[in-house]
Amino acid sequence: MLEKLYEIERKYDELTELLSDPEIIANQSEWQKYAKAQAGMTNLVTTFRDYKEVRHELEETEALLKEDLDSEMKEMAEQEKDELLNKSRELEEQIRILLLPKDPLDEKNVIMEIRAGAGGDEAALFAGDLYRMYTRYAEGQGWKAELLSANYSEAGGYKEIIFLIEGQGAYSKLKFESGVHRVQRIPATESAGRIHTSTATVAVLPEAEDVEVSINPNDLRIDIYCSSGPGGQCVNTTQSAVRITHIPTGIIASCQDEKSQLKNKEKALRVLRARILEKAQEEALGEQASQRRTQVGTGDRSERIRTFNFPQGRVTDHRINLTLHRLETILTGELEELIQALSSSDQAERLKAEIQ
Repeated sequence: MLEKLYEIERKYDELTELLSDPEIIANQSEWQKYAKAQAGMTNLVTTFRDYKEVRHELEETEALLKEDLDSEMKEMAEQEKDELLNKSRELEEQIRILLLPKDPLDEKNVIMEIRAGAGGDEAALFAGDLYRMYTRYAEGQGWKAELLSANYSEAGGYKEIIFLIEGQGAYSKLKFESGVHRVQRIPATESAGRIHTSTATVAVLPEAEDVEVSINPNDLRIDIYCSSGPGGQCVNTTQSAVRITHIPTGIIASCQDEKSQLKNKEKALRVLRARILEKAQEEALGEQASQRRTQVGTGDRSERIRTFNFPQGRVTDHRINLTLHRLETILTGELEELIQALSSSDQAERLKAEIQ
């Protein structure tokens, strides 16, 4: 491991020199490529340098303990040695995690799909709550959220809503959100005050680029139809809605929210590419993907992953047995504690597999 770390540090220093080279600075595309490569190493190199410093201090302390010290000095040196050993172990753990292979999709934008499940109107309202939660989280991260498609419920909320979140590292943060989310609360329409249980399904897809998913136009069937929506807006009167079917896979994507047929087609194609990419990845990973999902649960839409319990004011993530008693703030987009806990659990599982 040390050999590998010294090689990474050497490469990091080499990139630092290149970034200050006038010829590289003049070529912005080259400069950005080197800057991105260096940024990907920064955390690891910084942690490694901290580790080397701690090990150096530890060697000095151990050398000091071999000298003839009075009892007070020896006690202080022993205490310092223990602290440095603990710090050294913590840094070693951090380094092992930072050395784990990165998910190549982590930096991508995401397309999120939320669908009402069991519970009728209450499930549709819950789908709306989840949509607001994720878009507010995105705002807090400085990301941009864009609605791609929505199928509204007459009672409010959504039967289905699909939206894009654009931002650096969006997939790395949100990839663990796929699965069945459950809500337990008293619906507004419940006169007897009974608690109902409803569900909504969330799918998180990395946005696919044109170069990643090559679609032959001859493989597409495109249907144009009148949009439908609440309130009888003008979208209902024009042939602007688009449904695209990818014939080889049978995957379908549709969009009707724009008045422009062209814009609806562009949005539907973005969703279609993401779904085709997801299918291709699942087939390529095969058993590996199945094993991966048994760890933290990314990607499996049928797995119940989280419960929002309103009477108790709690949110429980069942994959990592984490319960937080601050339901209201989580629904306003304060998801970071949950996301960090899931990420840490995933890293620990991968590290365990790597060691084994």
